[in-house]
Amino acid sequence: MADPHLHYDVTGTGPVLLLIPGGAGHPMGLGPMTEALAGRFTVVTYDPLGLAHGRLGAPVEDQRPQDWSGGARRVLDATLPDGESAYVHGISAGGVAALDLVARHPERLLHVVAHEPPCVSVLPDGARQRAGFVEVCDVYRDRGLAAAGARMTALLEERAAGELPEGQPLSREEELASPMAISLAHVLRPFTAYIPTAAPSGPRLTLTAGTDSRSQLLYRTAELLAKELHGDFVEFPGGHLGAAQHPVAYAEQLTRTLLGADVPG
Repeated sequence: MADPHLHYDVTGTGPVLLLIPGGAGHPMGLGPMTEALAGRFTVVTYDPLGLAHGRLGAPVEDQRPQDWSGGARRVLDATLPDGESAYVHGISAGGVAALDLVARHPERLLHVVAHEPPCVSVLPDGARQRAGFVEVCDVYRDRGLAAAGARMTALLEERAAGELPEGQPLSREEELASPMAISLAHVLRPFTAYIPTAAPSGPRLTLTAGTDSRSQLLYRTAELLAKELHGDFVEFPGGHLGAAQHPVAYAEQLTRTLLGADVPG
């Protein structure tokens, strides 16, 4: 019997590839990449909060990476054929959930790829970077989305924020109608505090970062995580939002990373 609390979509044919989106888990903007992947994979797109499945506007509690990874495991239980293992790709906050999935539920995982997960606490200057994300959340509460977005961009680019745009706090109704606001209110703070651990033995792990993110915060975070977790490091097209900005090229790089360098583009 289907679990009414699990929300996901399935498209394509081939081995199962579980996608865990970033932000608040809404898969907006990932349609073109998913379509590009569907010729080689059965793409299972997980929507942790059901925001794309009729729950946008419903109350949301503070999220934890283990909430998302536990749900991802149940999605795999519901979609993986007997005896098969899955590929997993998590983006940003979804990458944090993917790392927790490796640590907590490594069984039946074949290869996990995490793109720019914001696990900044692992960095030598992690306390300062973590405080920067807390400040982003505080700015959102005080001045709304535009100011928080400007502060976030400066943080990721590791530069001074300058003068932030004026704005007003969102009402609760406005917040629950916006995936970005939900992310700032209920996802960003706990997910950036997460410190991943390597499973004693588990699937292959690859950390990725965008070519446009070189010299930026989450690029060096991904590089360090690859070393700390004994994984590989691969550059992907675009920046933090490369999956939406360059969907076909991003999908081709993901396919090559998962299936081998001999896969044609």
